[in-house]
Order: sequence, then C-alpha cells, then structure tokens
Amino acid sequence: MRETATLIVRRGHAGDDTRTSTYEVPYTPGQSVLDGLRFVRTNLDATLSVRHSCINANTCKECMIIVDGKVDYACTARLEPREMVLEPLGNKAHLRDLVTEIAPPDERLEHALKSGLGKVVAGA
Repeated sequence: MRETATLIVRRGHAGDDTRTSTYEVPYTPGQSVLDGLRFVRTNLDATLSVRHSCINANTCKECMIIVDGKVDYACTARLEPREMVLEPLGNKAHLRDLVTEIAPPDERLEHALKSGLGKVVAGA
C-alpha cells in the first residue's frame, strides 16, 4: 500500500468565512508541499487557489504559506506522510484559499494607475 500525505487546507475568499478541505495525496520521499498542492489542483480539485512561480526556490516568495503553524515556502517545505495543516499568511490581505497579497502597496497596479505611471504614451 502506498503512503499518503493528508493536506488540510484552510480555504475561502477574502471577507468570507473560511472552511477546511482535506486531500489525500500520494507521498514520495523528497516531494515538496507544493508538489502535493499541484497534485491536488491537477487531479482532485481544480478550484484550489495557490500561487507559485518556481524560478528559483526561496527567491520569488510567491508560494509562502503557513505550514503546521510556521511560515514556510511550499516549494521547499517537505511533504510528509501525515496530516499537514496549510493556511494562508495571516499578516497579508487574504485573496482566496492560500493566496494572499504579497506585492508592496506601491508596486500594485492600482497605485501605478493613480500615480499616472500606467498611462499609455502615443508613439512610444
């Protein structure tokens, strides 16, 4: 019998009540939590929202979440054959499921548009 990891994921939209969803994923030593989340999205629940941009581990910060109560990168946190609780970052604006607002306020599109940086220049 193949070992599995149980991912207990806190889900919900910004401003709504949250709930948890539980997923059993195949476990192979060396896999990351992100591997488990990608398995869920591909095979079990395409509605699960998680952000990642695996250009270089620990540099993009796209997949930063709370794993068992500690802030970690989903791409480097190791999947384990047990129950693992995954939550969005608590100190960032919650968007949906494990996705939070990570861009600094002055780097967001709405800031650029308000400051005039987003205008199209004719002939450019």
